[in-house]
Amino acid sequence: MEITIPLFSGISLRIAGDPTTEGVYPTGRLQKGLLLMDNDHEVAEEGVGFGVPLLMRGRQTIFPGCIELASLYRGSIQEVTALFRINLEEKLVRPGFESINSDRFYTIKNFLAELIRRFPPLRGLLTTLSNVVRWMSGWETTYEEAEFSRSIKVIYSIDRSKGKISVEVDSTGLLRDGITEVIVMNEQGASIFDHYRDSSGTSLLGEEIGCWDKITADWASFVSETHRLAFTLRQVEGATLFRGRELVNSRLAWAGFGYSFPPTIERLSFEVKIDRLP
Repeated sequence: MEITIPLFSGISLRIAGDPTTEGVYPTGRLQKGLLLMDNDHEVAEEGVGFGVPLLMRGRQTIFPGCIELASLYRGSIQEVTALFRINLEEKLVRPGFESINSDRFYTIKNFLAELIRRFPPLRGLLTTLSNVVRWMSGWETTYEEAEFSRSIKVIYSIDRSKGKISVEVDSTGLLRDGITEVIVMNEQGASIFDHYRDSSGTSLLGEEIGCWDKITADWASFVSETHRLAFTLRQVEGATLFRGRELVNSRLAWAGFGYSFPPTIERLSFEVKIDRLP
């Protein structure tokens, strides 16, 4: 099932069920959320779209692999209900061989990834080291079925004339599943959205944005000067808002925001505002 939602000025949103091909990026295997379109041109690149839940079990990240969709209209509002199946984990594989399945290997890998996110001074060195090791070893990223699987319902209420997406995430019962953190991603393409700005007056371009930094401003936006587009999110009580952008060859090309919150919060609501710049 595929749903396309026209907004205004040539902007639209698209969401489709069950990815069937790997696509250009390794994340083509992941289930996407609402992808932004500009005059029928998709501007998400590697980004997973708006309103996509991920689950953390310690340092292990579980990604969505499929979805069930339903849509209805409530006056001028189009409501899309998405039931995400969170059931995939990232693996490294050498073409022609089975993926690496060492728990110790992934414990180290996830620890280094956490260092890159949390300690900006180490990012350049560790990212370069990671790219060199991948190249020398011939490793590529893939996504495979995890031993853990859980469904999460997300309801998108889209005001088409105003470009507003109200997102409601139902995270009931995750605490008993051993989940330590819930993250809801809101991403589009990194080469397209390369300008960050927020209500504090901060303005960052390209690599200045960082890959995972906490936001304290009331609102924050990613801007595409070439497409004259912007998307904006605000702070939400009980959650921490992060920004990030990564552009690495044909492997990473995402820019956007993530809300992080504990599994004790059983429902998170927020809004994404889309604007066409003058």
